[in-house]
Parts: sequence; structure tokens; C-alpha cells
Amino acid sequence: MTTMRLSSAARHDSTESIPLAQKEALERAVAKVVALGTQVGVSADQMILLLQSGFSVGELLDYLEAGLRNAGLTS
Repeated sequence: MTTMRLSSAARHDSTESIPLAQKEALERAVAKVVALGTQVGVSADQMILLLQSGFSVGELLDYLEAGLRNAGLTS
């Protein structure tokens, strides 16, 4: 459920239909981002707020990567 909400928040045009394979790939990618956020203590709801406040998806990923480095979870 949370993954789907994040997917909806990140979607550029929610009325646009996409092929099933692309939708499934998007859902897998969003699930990975949610898992990454969980590792660094950022909830899906917080990520949604960041996206709604103007973060791009790339900026969100950079933010989460910085959280991993600060937590010593990556080199």
C-alpha cells in the first residue's frame, strides 16, 4: 500500500496509461526505493512529502544515498 502511494506521488501524469510490463518495473523500483529509505530511517510518507515539496526522484535518491553513507552502511 505504501509502495503504491509513493509510486503515485512520483508518477508524472497519473491519468496516463502505461503498459503492464512498465507498471510492474515501476512498482519494483519503487519497492526498492522504499526499502532503501527504511534502511536510513526515512519512511515512505516522508519520501512522498519530499517529492511533493519539489525534490526530483534523482534528488531523493541522492538524499537516501547520503543517509546510507552517514549511517556507515556504504563506502
